[in-house]
Amino acid sequence: MSADMMRAVVQDGFGGPEVLRVQQVPRPTPLPTEVLVRVHAAGINPVDWKTRGGTGMAGLLGEPPFTLGWDVSGVVEEVGFGVTTLKAGDEVYGMPWFPRVANAYAEYVTAPARQFARKPATLDHVHAAAVPLAALTAWQAVVDTAHVQAGQRVLVTAAAGGVGHFAVQFARHLGARVIATAGAARHPWLKELGAEETIDYTTTRFEDATADVDVVIDLVGDDHDRTSTRSLKVLRPGGLLVAIPAGVSPDLAQAAEAAGVRVTPFLVEPDGTALTRIADLIDAGHVAVEVEETFPLEQAGPAHARGEAGRTRGKLVLTVSN
Repeated sequence: MSADMMRAVVQDGFGGPEVLRVQQVPRPTPLPTEVLVRVHAAGINPVDWKTRGGTGMAGLLGEPPFTLGWDVSGVVEEVGFGVTTLKAGDEVYGMPWFPRVANAYAEYVTAPARQFARKPATLDHVHAAAVPLAALTAWQAVVDTAHVQAGQRVLVTAAAGGVGHFAVQFARHLGARVIATAGAARHPWLKELGAEETIDYTTTRFEDATADVDVVIDLVGDDHDRTSTRSLKVLRPGGLLVAIPAGVSPDLAQAAEAAGVRVTPFLVEPDGTALTRIADLIDAGHVAVEVEETFPLEQAGPAHARGEAGRTRGKLVLTVSN
């Protein structure tokens, strides 16, 4: 392979995991203020397989061909003019360009330097790649949007997933009392992460098991068993529902107003500064990162199939280069 080419996972159309294929594509060149990162690992998120199938961010990306992926951990190969925060050889991680195309399922990525941060020193690239999108979603929901305070009661739905296991830890670190929904097999692990109460969603309706909640971080949405609407029942007056996967429909907004609670949609943004703070928490031992399984770049399709099957503990990650 020539130096100006690289391997990348490309899809030429929308469809199932089989549309993901490794191809040779031109290697990108950093523009001013950008860095070229050699990708060692790329995290996989639900938005990836939703977009692959034609939902998720597909409406923003337009018609294929394109390369999926937003989670990156790797090494700075080259810096563009004007970059002062990073240099060649720095180990970095980030969630560049979201929700635009970032091309993370590839050997090299270019993006603005400030969309990256130095990788947590205590993590290898595989675990670092599992952090950005999920952890930034949790951080921006818990810290920047809900402004969770010590002593508050916070319910996290789908708490054992990528975003969920970070949301539990961030809320607990802030001193909140965390209630987590997950299958019973995940309960001991979630309690280790800081959940005070756990609810088995397969046997118990969470609205029958808890109440007087200040904040709900809903990672399921109304598309699945009307989880967002049901969350309104557990909130105390003035409480806040952060509705992440499906947003806020007119019906949900009307129901929240009638119940005397607040509701807000949410979409994560690139944030290198927050990633630096998250890295500090990880390196200090306050936040753990869970990776259930890794796949080589050539097995992006099977990796998506595994993710879509559900019940993943933490994250799935593609290994790209050593």
